[in-house]
Amino acid sequence: YRRIRKPGGTYFFTVVTHARRPVFQDGEFRSCLRQILEKTQSQYLFYEKAMVILPDHLHCIWRLPEGDSDYSKRWRIIKGSFTHWFRSKGNDGRIWQNRFWEHIIRDNEDFARHFDYIHYNPVKHALVDSPAKWEFSTFHKYFEKGWYSEDWGSAEPENLRNMNCVGE
Repeated sequence: YRRIRKPGGTYFFTVVTHARRPVFQDGEFRSCLRQILEKTQSQYLFYEKAMVILPDHLHCIWRLPEGDSDYSKRWRIIKGSFTHWFRSKGNDGRIWQNRFWEHIIRDNEDFARHFDYIHYNPVKHALVDSPAKWEFSTFHKYFEKGWYSEDWGSAEPENLRNMNCVGE
């Protein structure tokens, strides 16, 4: 599998649990994942632009530092660290699907579509009827900045019609 790598690039990712196991329904597991993401980010810099954590997968947009294109290393650390923690709690079995799906963001329009896709995803999966009602998303950060209205995403945004992401 060949991945596109652009130093300093901005990427959209989908990472899915093994067999769609709803691991992240558990608050302790979500919290641990956030801590691992933050620790990895402090050790191997990346700029998280958007994220949503759903019961069985997550989506995010990262921008990597200039001269750096090694997002695979970051995901290997994140997935490995979470798996180690999960097993240390007496759990067994696989946690993650092999690999992850990435898409390089090409331009501002592509960024906006994927940004909105992330924030609309809990509605798409019928977990809530509005992105504002999903706690585990950067939607709230951007709502506070005035980028979204509280009722945004109550209906499918026009820029997302006919958009599907591999790995969903």
